[in-house]
Amino acid sequence: MSAVEEAIARAAREYSNWGRWGEDDVRGTLNFLGEAKRVRAAGLVRRGVSFSLSQRFDMNGPQRGWRRRTNPVHTMLDTGVDAALGKQGFPHGIGGADDVIAMPLQCSTQWDGLGHIFDHGNAWNGRPAQDVVTSDGDLVTGIETVADVVAGRGVLLDVGRVVGGGELPDAFAITEEHLAATADAHGVEVGCGDIVCVRTGQLARVRRDGWGEYAGGPAPGLSFWTAGWLHRTEIAAIATDTWGFEVRPNEFEDAFQPLHQVVIPNMGLFVGEMWDLDALAADCAADGVYEFQLVAAPLPITGAVGSPVNPIALK
Repeated sequence: MSAVEEAIARAAREYSNWGRWGEDDVRGTLNFLGEAKRVRAAGLVRRGVSFSLSQRFDMNGPQRGWRRRTNPVHTMLDTGVDAALGKQGFPHGIGGADDVIAMPLQCSTQWDGLGHIFDHGNAWNGRPAQDVVTSDGDLVTGIETVADVVAGRGVLLDVGRVVGGGELPDAFAITEEHLAATADAHGVEVGCGDIVCVRTGQLARVRRDGWGEYAGGPAPGLSFWTAGWLHRTEIAAIATDTWGFEVRPNEFEDAFQPLHQVVIPNMGLFVGEMWDLDALAADCAADGVYEFQLVAAPLPITGAVGSPVNPIALK
């Protein structure tokens, strides 16, 4: 057994939540986010300011074709030109516009669903992957099963600012110590049911310098060895401003996203990627408040293993 295989197997055993919420569970760590926690989160709104944490969905996005992922293609079906030329066939002068969009569900700001990653043929809660996701989609843990769940207390950990002076370099592995030091610097505690947003600063950098290899290339991100922290804190979900959440290149040779392999199918953790945390981070730095109400519902696309999302942080 290779070093990465041994590390993944050990972490999968130690941090597994299989059976924790029953054999029929489809919500994983979102079970930590209950009604009382949502009530508390609503009380965090003091100023009434809001921030969209989503990138724009357009052809100028980060994708470069890797894994057949493309940027959104937006097409108009009806336009003002059609209306002005009287081509729409509506009575009494009314006209309108319609459009359509085609895109991979993981092409920009998004949630990974629990059916997105498998571990040795096992999906979340120990189910055989072939029984969960087929050509008909995710038959068990489709993203629609959590469409009403993802709203609660958000916590920003601006590791880029605290540890990197604004931005972390590519290949920087964020450790448990970095996360703890950042929380301490912000005067905030991370706890059960929280939705944690980790800013590395990579998105700010690629916006300044060009997308480059943002989609799938080198990036700062969480170290594989943060799996224990992710499990112990009992957070509901975590999101970053990077393409893949964990550090790239990965910390093992001949590895591909080993932290995903532990946290999604074994821990049941919901992972968000490519979130835009810059405006929120600037506001948090200005007022010193790093907790907020966060509403980040996925689109209820039946059987999808991920979903675009427009997260809204309210302070």
